Order: sequence, then structure tokens, then C-alpha cells
Amino acid sequence: MFSVVTGGAGFIGSHLVDALVARGDEVLVIDSLTAGSRENIARHLDAGNARILVHDLCSDGWQDAVAGAARVYHLAADPDVRQSAVDPRPVMQNNITATCRVLEAMRAAGVPEIVFTSTSTVYGDATVIPTPEDYAPLEPISVYGASKLACEALISAHCHSFGMRSWLFRFANIVGERSSHGVITDFIRKLKQDPAELEILGDGRQSKSYLEVHECVASMLFAVGLAREPVNTFNIGSMDWIDVQSIANIVAGEMGLPAVRYRFTGGKRGWVGDVPQMQLALDRIQALGWQPKMGSEESVRVAVRAMLAGP
Repeated sequence: MFSVVTGGAGFIGSHLVDALVARGDEVLVIDSLTAGSRENIARHLDAGNARILVHDLCSDGWQDAVAGAARVYHLAADPDVRQSAVDPRPVMQNNITATCRVLEAMRAAGVPEIVFTSTSTVYGDATVIPTPEDYAPLEPISVYGASKLACEALISAHCHSFGMRSWLFRFANIVGERSSHGVITDFIRKLKQDPAELEILGDGRQSKSYLEVHECVASMLFAVGLAREPVNTFNIGSMDWIDVQSIANIVAGEMGLPAVRYRFTGGKRGWVGDVPQMQLALDRIQALGWQPKMGSEESVRVAVRAMLAGP
């Protein structure tokens, strides 16, 4: 199968490329390398098992490359929730505009299927936890969450209007090797700079679901292999949650820093657009036969060890 992966040199995207190459797909990565790294997929490029087209989806010149693909995995995005409250334009451009251009390139080339990585933030401050896929109303509290919801709507419209099929995956917090943002990355960076004190945004009681990246990729490919509706929407995460202070304890412990002082910035939100409590209902993907192997604590611990051992 010929598969295109936008954002395939990034965190989750590169792990997806690993899995697609391992199962024998012909893989084309389209990535601007603004956030991703060629090193993440270098072994596949060197072996000739994948190709890369370094290009910005918001410019022209890449569209013809998707011709002949059976499926596009669209992971390219601006994931910065915090910065989207400061300047929303890059998120809207790199998420909404880029997705529209991907869909139009697919329509022109006759590519029938798209897999899209969405986010739990489309639910906003959900009053039902664990939150199911049919929760309503969807009221994102961040520009990032709104941009992902807009992308879902564009994909749905294209599927119903032009005979395409899609899989929309609403992720919990995905963590692991090659991650370059998020709370674990933040804590590791801060503790390397100052091993005695750690700033924690908010009150440290924010509780969310975390899933290790290999499980995330496995769940996506599992669901894509089974679901066959025009639009297939699934939550992806673990079946529990962990609070931010507990994550700090794990990071400090794995770094051999048992006496770190915590300094909290205060408030129930760590930043504008932060959702203090998030856990996703997994009934829909469980009905297909998928079950997470790790809980949030184990996912965090495995991720911390991998990130500390990395280059």
C-alpha cells in the first residue's frame, strides 16, 4: 500500500512511519521540518523504505505527490495550545488551512481515505467524564481545540460530499520517545536547568489521561483496519488519569532528584485554554477489540525513561 504521512518526521508521525514501514507500506512523508526532524526517520530514508518531501502544506508544489496513494495520514499540525492564546494565526493557518489543502489535493488526485489526528480538547470543559465521542455540545476553550474541531468538520464534509472515508482520532495526552513538547518535556528541561526547584504551572492537581506513543499508533492502525463508515470517530487514551504533581514526582524520581522543591504558579488551569480534568471514554474502540495495555502512570514512566535515555 502507498501511504502518505504528513508530519511524518514529527513525534507521533515518525512512530507511525516506523509501523507502516514495518508492515511493508510504501511511505511518502511530507513535512516542513519546522517541528519534526529528519533524524526521526533517517534509517528508513537511508534504507530506501520511505521518501520525504520537505514542504509546507500551506504553499504549493507538493500536491501532485499524493497521486496514487491509498490513504493519507494527516498528522501535520501546530500543537501549541498555550501559544494559540497569544497569537491564534499560526494555529489556524497550519491546522485549518493546511487540512483544507490536503483534502483538496486528495480530491483532485482521487485519494479515497484520510486518517486525522484530532484531540481531546475539542470537548472543552466536559461535564461528563470519561467523555464519549457523542458528547455535546462541543465547546473548545482553546484556539487549538477549535482548529482541530474545524478540521474534523471539513473532513466530514468532504467524505459525505465526495465519497471519501475518514478516521478521526481524538487523542488524550500522547507521550514517549521523540516528544518535543508537553508536561514531561517541560519538567525534564526545567530540572536539568535547576535540579533543586521545579516550577509547576497551575495548582498541580490537573488530572488527565496519558498514553504511550507506541500504543497510540497501534490503536490507530487497529481501528483503521476494521471501521468502515464514511466518518469513523474514536477516542484514544488510557482508562485512568494522573495528576500533574504525580508526573513531577515520577520525573524527579527517574532523574534521581528526590528532594526537589515544587513551586506552583496557582489556579486550576496551567495556562489559558488548559482543561483541568480529562479522561476519554474508550467504549467505541473497545467494541472493536482494542484495549490499552498501560495506564496513565505506567505510560508516563515509560515515556520519561525513554526521553531521558534518548539523544
